[in-house]
Amino acid sequence: MFLPSCVSRVADQAARGISPSYDEARQLTNIIASADEKTAQAIFDVAATIRQTHFGNTTGLCAIINAKSGRCGEDCAFCAQSRHYPEANSPDYPLIDAETVETAARTMKAAGVNRFSIVTSGLGPSPSEFKRLLELIRTIRQIGLLADASIGLVDAERLQRMKQAGLVGYHHNLETSRRFFPSICTTHDYEDDVQVVRQAVNAGLYVCSGGIFGLGETWQDRLDLAHTLEELGVHSVPVNFLHPIPGTPLAKRPLLTRLEAGKIIALYRLILPTKHLRVCGGRGDVYGSDTVGPISHGASGLMVGDYLTTKGSALERDIDQLSKAGLQPEPSVLGS
Repeated sequence: MFLPSCVSRVADQAARGISPSYDEARQLTNIIASADEKTAQAIFDVAATIRQTHFGNTTGLCAIINAKSGRCGEDCAFCAQSRHYPEANSPDYPLIDAETVETAARTMKAAGVNRFSIVTSGLGPSPSEFKRLLELIRTIRQIGLLADASIGLVDAERLQRMKQAGLVGYHHNLETSRRFFPSICTTHDYEDDVQVVRQAVNAGLYVCSGGIFGLGETWQDRLDLAHTLEELGVHSVPVNFLHPIPGTPLAKRPLLTRLEAGKIIALYRLILPTKHLRVCGGRGDVYGSDTVGPISHGASGLMVGDYLTTKGSALERDIDQLSKAGLQPEPSVLGS
């Protein structure tokens, strides 16, 4: 099928690992946003080819453990863990014990997962919690997994201490564009999040930062988030789709369609050709039991297992579908 010249030009650059200029990316965004199903499928095929070029037949698998849930003072409109939305009825518990983390990590390693992240609610851990988190990081590394963490707003000193304990990657989502962020969260500033990501990159960590789509953002917001992530030099971009949770301000937001979700993945693959795009939260809402669907749209990785406050798809089914499609888990190599 004939593709618009902008798409072909950007795709040629992407195959060589080159991101488009902002003006090219804006033109590309407009084309993808308005594409009908036939044109979108052609763009998906191009995005999948670029993924194949840079990642071959491997799929980056990561998993998380919700190590501390609820009690969060932030007012992120999508999040069930915020204490601002008590009707969301999310799990509420303090930092879990090392044995629970170790058991979960060993299960994921046996399944072929190579990255395992400790995630905690709240703006940041207390001194006593942080000390325990360092031990959990050491435990994950001893098991043989790449240890990641997502524990909120931390300074450069804490990032270095975690790195010395064996931390490989740090995860901190920007969630959306700078323009739209105040519509989603008012309890801290967007620049606070940007600073954490920048410091993690400067610390030499593998940095995973992305957003949630379907919050009510525009395609321009999606472009601007991608542009910010490119400027920051992150290594991996989690692509989450809103799972509307009763009791939160976004409870009545409609789910994204598979077509629109695919367009978002394809857009990010063309703008960020060499970055890992890992489809995480909301995958089951959009793609159902089709594990390979996001990969066919240009994604290069998946989060497997459960999410923070919602269940994920069956781990065995995900691994089986990937294997049948000729895709193998990415080897556990430092910094991968």
